[in-house]
Amino acid sequence: MGRIKKKGEAGNAKNYITRTQAVKKLQISLPDFRKLCIWKGIFPREPRNRKKAFKSATASTTFYYAKDIQFLLHEPLLQKFREQKTLEKKISKALGRGDVSDASRLERNAARPEKTGKPRYTLDNVIRDRYPTFVDALRDLDDCLSMLFLFANLPSTTAVPAKMIARCERLCLEFQHYLIVSQSLRKSFLSIKGIYYQANIQGEDILWLVPYKFNQRVVGDVDFRIMGTFVEFYMTLLGFVNFRLYTSVGLKYPPKFDQNKDNEAGELGAFKLEGSHADAISNETAEPANGHDAAQPDPTTQAEVNKLIRQMKGTAVEAEAEQTETAPETDQPTDTIDKFEPAVAGGDVLAQPTYSGSEPGLLFANCTFYLSRETPRQSLEFILRAFGCKRIGWDSVLGDGAYTTNEFDPSITHHIVDRPVIQAATEEDDGSEDNQTSQKLGPNRRIPGRVYVQPQWVWDSINDDELKRPDAYAPGAELPPHLSPFVQNTQGAYDPTLPLKDQEPEGEALQDSDEEFDEEEEEEEDGEEEDKPAAKKTKAAADSMDIDESDEDEADDGSFGGFSEDESVSGGEDEDDNEDSDEPSDELRNQHELEAELSGKPVKQVKVDARSQKLEARKKLTKQAKEEAEEIERAKGMLSKKKRKLFEQMQYTNNKKSAEDQKLRAKRRKLEKQKARAKA
Repeated sequence: MGRIKKKGEAGNAKNYITRTQAVKKLQISLPDFRKLCIWKGIFPREPRNRKKAFKSATASTTFYYAKDIQFLLHEPLLQKFREQKTLEKKISKALGRGDVSDASRLERNAARPEKTGKPRYTLDNVIRDRYPTFVDALRDLDDCLSMLFLFANLPSTTAVPAKMIARCERLCLEFQHYLIVSQSLRKSFLSIKGIYYQANIQGEDILWLVPYKFNQRVVGDVDFRIMGTFVEFYMTLLGFVNFRLYTSVGLKYPPKFDQNKDNEAGELGAFKLEGSHADAISNETAEPANGHDAAQPDPTTQAEVNKLIRQMKGTAVEAEAEQTETAPETDQPTDTIDKFEPAVAGGDVLAQPTYSGSEPGLLFANCTFYLSRETPRQSLEFILRAFGCKRIGWDSVLGDGAYTTNEFDPSITHHIVDRPVIQAATEEDDGSEDNQTSQKLGPNRRIPGRVYVQPQWVWDSINDDELKRPDAYAPGAELPPHLSPFVQNTQGAYDPTLPLKDQEPEGEALQDSDEEFDEEEEEEEDGEEEDKPAAKKTKAAADSMDIDESDEDEADDGSFGGFSEDESVSGGEDEDDNEDSDEPSDELRNQHELEAELSGKPVKQVKVDARSQKLEARKKLTKQAKEEAEEIERAKGMLSKKKRKLFEQMQYTNNKKSAEDQKLRAKRRKLEKQKARAKA
């Protein structure tokens, strides 16, 4: 006879455990249980049948896997929490007895971070358990960087201590220094939420968000205790990652930190890198900050050295020529690389390979930048240094660490400005005091030989891996659209970089042309209505002139005698002839043509013909769409029920995407019409 199964000992009742049962089993408080679950990566689960998992479960009952809770029983942090709980009980008992000295002794001996600076526990073992390999840690670095950059910009409060903010800022700056040295930054995007950055580290793409440098307002509806738990874990994780990254490129970790420069808003300039790679970077030639040339050697000595170098080069060229004449002809390798081309027209476009991954890092290597005080200095400095720029200057108001603070330095090649074009100042304003937003140069005055651009030029240049045209980003110019580099264009989807005519369907084009015809007719009708009052005025003036001239004739000729019979008969015959013939319609058409020619407007009859052609084309399209729909319905009838449902879901998704694309095209069409009207 088999073993009898009891209710509640197998199935969902054994696989799941409630949060209350888990807290009792671990013998810790609820806040400590939350911390432990966040650090170990354990999250609630939802059973298929809540009543079978726990018979008295309600909608608010939280379930966990019983195996996960059993795994937490062997966590070393659990013992630390119990020791802390025991210590707190001893202190509370001493205070209850009135023994303040004993309570203060226990508190002094305790490893409290707010008193002694020593941590009560470390999360090193948790990092090793959750990330067995370094690649696993890199894949989970997106949320870590976004959270730490967010806390680095928050103001210090009771919920967010200043030590935590300083620690987050330092770790983020150390990570930025690695990206600058390794030239791993690839793309960036300015959005409403903040600035997105994407870096490629050891083959892994990492994307994170950095908020703008604004004054952050801490609201009360955010639970900073939960967020602080995540931040505590992420600080340990980023510390390990920075150590591994620095050692991989031959740098010492942690780098030297100058507190005085950091107090003067030096940020990246407050760190000094040490190691073999840092020595190579420091030995690179750079122009002096004051703009003067370095000491030149003796001219006579330099001339003799140049003469010897030319002689040595001449002998080397002759030797190479002799070797090439005697050497047999062989196939020379080329530096060209393969290109991936679509096999079928309209196929997927693959990413083309590049010669080396270090090429984008030298985009601004030959440039010297000066940042105006209204530009975002922190983000611009990071991007420019990550793409090879060694010389970046800014106003002394923005902080320490600039290559030069002299705006008139002749070595500056690019000046980044984010202020509108200022009109010439009046004589009354010449004696006004200088403030933080005024320019050292006069209004609309520029230094010759320098390129003035707006900050978007930097972002668009790094996203396209080429220096964009500076005239399109000049101060006061209308900037081109800033598109996200993380969106991949798919076949048939809306592409803002292509002209609208190349991607709109034929039906939308016909509808757009009909709307244009209607708008032109309305404009013509409005113009005719405006012309009618003027014509009435001229006609009234002409009638008054005729009346004035005919007064004398009426006095001489007397009264009107009427028509004769012959004239009346002939007039009646003419009327009959006009009714029978089509001459009046031709005359009316000719009259419309003459009016259109005099007014400079096209003839309406041509529009009617064009509209009829559009109607015929639309009929053909509707007929073709109807036939295609019927063919699809016939094909669906041959499918099974499962495949038919899948096909209908695909159709629904495609129709939803096409509707979104249609809205975007309509919005763009409207904007283009508004621009055309403004230019006209």
